[in-house]
Amino acid sequence: MKLAHVLVLGFACVLPLAASAQWQWVDNAGKTVFSDQPPSLDVPEKNILRRPANARSAPRVNTDAVPATGADAATAAPQPAAASAPKPTGVDKELEEKARKAAEAEKARKAAEEAKVAKAKADNCAQARQSKSTFDSGIRVARVNASGEREILDDAQRAAEVKRAQAAIDQNCR
Repeated sequence: MKLAHVLVLGFACVLPLAASAQWQWVDNAGKTVFSDQPPSLDVPEKNILRRPANARSAPRVNTDAVPATGADAATAAPQPAAASAPKPTGVDKELEEKARKAAEAEKARKAAEEAKVAKAKADNCAQARQSKSTFDSGIRVARVNASGEREILDDAQRAAEVKRAQAAIDQNCR
């Protein structure tokens, strides 16, 4: 039970630190304004009562809007950031690195696939050329039919095989 009390007390002590990043200034109407955004450039430096600790030397951004006052400060739309503000570096670098590695892996995968296709085409080309040269040599060529018997190819069958081999050469030997 004591641990729970200590944690609640610690949380209560840390909670006000969230409000430390607040701006406080007096607007042209004499009202005190509290905001998490810096005042517009029309507010003189002498009217800025409090700045966040990390904004002491930061330049103010011209928002070209009337500063929100009172209850409107909590519901006011956030002001646009300066165009020259640097990007957050921690997550973006990791994301860019992951994207770069993924692109490199995809490029390597495509290159490997293209090499595999090129090798298959080269093998098919060599086999088709060898087959065509065998049929062009004039030697007798036999093949085994569906019933397991050897049959010698006649001239029409040889011409059909030469034509098929030439089509394979045309397709794979470019």
